[in-house]
Parts: sequence; structure tokens; C-alpha cells
Amino acid sequence: MIIGIPKEIKNNENRVGLTPAGAQELIRRGHRVLVQTAAGENSGFPDDAYTAVGAEILPSIEAVYAAAEMIVKVKEPVAPEYGLIRKDQLVFTYFHFASSEPLTHAMIDSGAVCCAYETVERADRSLPLLIPMSEVAGRMSTQEGRYFLEKPRGGKGKLLGGVPGVKPAKVFVIGAGVVGTAAARTAAGTGADVTICDVSLQRLTYLADVMPKNVKTLMSSEFNIREELKTADLVIGSVLIPGAKAPKLVTRDMLKEMQPGSVMVDVAIDQGGCFETSRPTTHEDPVYYVDGILHYCVANIPGAVPYTSTLALTNATLPYAIQLADKGWRRACRENRELELGLNIVQGKVVYKPVADAWGLPYEPIEL
Repeated sequence: MIIGIPKEIKNNENRVGLTPAGAQELIRRGHRVLVQTAAGENSGFPDDAYTAVGAEILPSIEAVYAAAEMIVKVKEPVAPEYGLIRKDQLVFTYFHFASSEPLTHAMIDSGAVCCAYETVERADRSLPLLIPMSEVAGRMSTQEGRYFLEKPRGGKGKLLGGVPGVKPAKVFVIGAGVVGTAAARTAAGTGADVTICDVSLQRLTYLADVMPKNVKTLMSSEFNIREELKTADLVIGSVLIPGAKAPKLVTRDMLKEMQPGSVMVDVAIDQGGCFETSRPTTHEDPVYYVDGILHYCVANIPGAVPYTSTLALTNATLPYAIQLADKGWRRACRENRELELGLNIVQGKVVYKPVADAWGLPYEPIEL
């Protein structure tokens, strides 16, 4: 199979879809790997690292899309890429269709086969291709939140861990999945006073056993969220419903009860955000205020640490990419239920129900 690796063109997206080591594994199996020039440069992988393992360097994004049977990316295609994607071409990347109606319609119109990292799902309901980036995003949500709590950055001027004689800042994490757990653990490591909430009592029981003593657990409810927001210095939203829009758990009226200069980080923004007042931002222009509360809603947080993120992502995606390349998408998905669940849009049909529900589109089960 001919596999194309285009350079990401989303704002400040520095990751690349495949490392040279990943390219080597595919080439060893008889596949061709075409890499757009400088695609891996910002992740620390220059063109000669790819050519050294047998990959071919192409001069433009148009050339990569035109020649490749399968595109391996990091982020969803953006508008300049829509017209480059052709019928029956397999695109393997993060899509997050439920947060973008234009992208959904563009991929339906393209006739491509869209396999989304975020909905590849194991039998235990874990999301193997979302986990590595969730780990990165969780850690960075605390890191970025701590930075914007500084007074020169627009926050209230609190140090997360405090100092002897001064109380630490209060961090409230909504959602106890991979992102929330990583965020809470990172915040706890600074010495912050951390509370993490979730609707799963089983998950909270587990976290109560394994988390440091400065992390408290709380059952998620509208009442409890509203109460915690009143004293929180940093709020991290990390709610996920696979493939579907995130629920709006923090409403605008709740912001009026928060302290000015508090910081809210919405890691769920890829799926529409879990704060009512969230809108996507970029690394170039990451924050804005609503009612005196600083919002950080960058839609590709791991793109700020591309070397770490690219290695972690390829570690997770490569085994699946090999299956798709070796067998073709039909056979690979028929033989691997995990991959089959990654199919969202196939040749103009929406085959993943949460995406169809998000935009009121007809749903056609992949079995048909």
C-alpha cells in the first residue's frame, strides 16, 4: 500500500503522523511511505531521518494526497485539505466529527473512508489511540493552567502549591478518565489542593486508593460542581463521551459565582467543550475572558510538545496502521472489532451513530 504522511497545517500543530521508526516498520512489510518535505521537522525528525529508512520525500501536500492510498495524520483535515481527499482514500487520524459539521459534510462529500483514532475501542471500553494524547493533554492542562494563574498572564496570581504559611491553590478537575487523572496527579505533585469529580463511584473509589492524600474525590452533580466552582482557582474540564459531543457541565450562570481571575482549561474542546462558554482557541492566541474568568480552550494541546507527543502517538497507532496497510481497510476492520469501531464515515455514509446524531444525519450501520 502507498501511505502518505502530510505536514500538519492546523494552527501551531507541530506533530507528525508517523515517526521514521514507524515508517521503517511499514517499509519492511513492502509498503511505500511518502512524506511531505519538512513534515517531521518540528517534531525533531528531519527529512533525512525518513530517507535513511527508505521513505520518499515529496515536495508538497498536494503530491502526498494525490499519490497515497492511505493518509496517516495527527489532526482532522482542515478546509484547504478537503479538496485533496478523494473517493475511497483511507484517512486514519483524529477526526472529532461531532464538534465540526463542516468537516463532517466535507468528508461525506469526499467519498473517503474515515477511520478515527478517537473511536477505536477495546472490549473493555478503553480507547487505545486516545490514551497517549490524553495523558499528554492531562499533564499539560495543569501546566498551562498554572502558567495562566500568574498575574502577568491574566490570572489571580496564585502559586499552585503555595508556600509554608500560605495555603495552596484549589484545583477542581471535572471527569476522572485518563485526562482528568493525569491532570489531578500533576496538580497534586505541585502540592495543590485537588478535588476530582466523576459520575462513576467505582472510578472514584479506585482513585481514592491510588491518588496522593491531597487529592479528594467527589461525586459529580450539578449541585456539587456549582459549589466547588465558588472556591476553585483552576478548573480543568476533561469529560468525554466517545465520538459524541461533550456535555455542558459548567454553565455561564455558574461563572458569576466564581472568583475573578480564576482559570478554566477545557480539554474537551475537541468534542465541543464541556463548558458552555468554551470556544476553540489556538496556541498562538490561547485565552480569553468571560465574566472575569480566564478560559484556555486550545484544541490541540499536545501539539505544544510535539517530540513527546509524536513518539507516544506512533507507539499507539502503528500496530493498527500496519493492519490497515497489510490487509486493506475492509478485511482489517472485519477481523478487528477495535478498528471497525474507528470507522465513522465510509464512502459518503455515516456509520458511527454519535456522529449521525450530532448533526441529524442518516445513520447506516457498517454491517450493511
